Amino acid sequence: MFRHQGQRRTFKHNFKLAVLLSTTAGIVNVAGFIAFAIYTTNVTGHVATFAKELSEGNFYLAKIIALWMFLFFSGAFFSSLLIDIIGKRIARFSHTVPLFIEAIILLYVGYLGENENYSIARDHFLAGSLLFAMGMQNAMVSVVSGFVVRTTHLTGLFTDLGIELSRLLFIPKEGRKELNRKIVLHSSIVIMFIAGGVFAGFMYHYLAYKIFIIAAFILIFALFYDSMRIGIYMLKRRINHLYSKKDRH
Repeated sequence: MFRHQGQRRTFKHNFKLAVLLSTTAGIVNVAGFIAFAIYTTNVTGHVATFAKELSEGNFYLAKIIALWMFLFFSGAFFSSLLIDIIGKRIARFSHTVPLFIEAIILLYVGYLGENENYSIARDHFLAGSLLFAMGMQNAMVSVVSGFVVRTTHLTGLFTDLGIELSRLLFIPKEGRKELNRKIVLHSSIVIMFIAGGVFAGFMYHYLAYKIFIIAAFILIFALFYDSMRIGIYMLKRRINHLYSKKDRH
């Protein structure tokens, strides 16, 4: 899912990546909004709010919102920088550090939210941490997938889906394979983002900030998915080898 890059990546790799990480983003989006009344997976709404607060002279709030936007940008920059630096040495592990840092941030938000006394400053800090983490995820997924997959917001995806579905009306059946794959990929991101959000909305009332810990464990599963598959494959080969030896004797 992660270790294949460039021309070695297939539709299946990008599909698995999209399903897992769009679910995480959906959870963080809704849980972040319930917890902090702030959208934590994109900056589009923050740009509008920043402009409004600035025009009304609310400079303190404008500074906070500008900081959130900068944190999302910083997360994307930091993630891409790590991928480039690590990729020059060990390309197949270039995604590991950004994904691990993102998981640690989500675990930290889940822990601190549960155990720290409420304050506005705490909420601003935790919301900013989530924006940084989502900036990291969006950049990491984009780079690893060759800029095919984005998982933290849906505006561009709805646009792409509208274009792709309209093209179905004009493309001959024999030429639809690639277009159908794009529709399936983009639809799966939308569906899993919404599913993650619905799950977070329902479970937040029972788990509160612990919901961010669940999102972190999805990332940890994604992180070790390739290793687990290789381990299972090697175990099967050993078992088959042992059985073939017994059959010969």
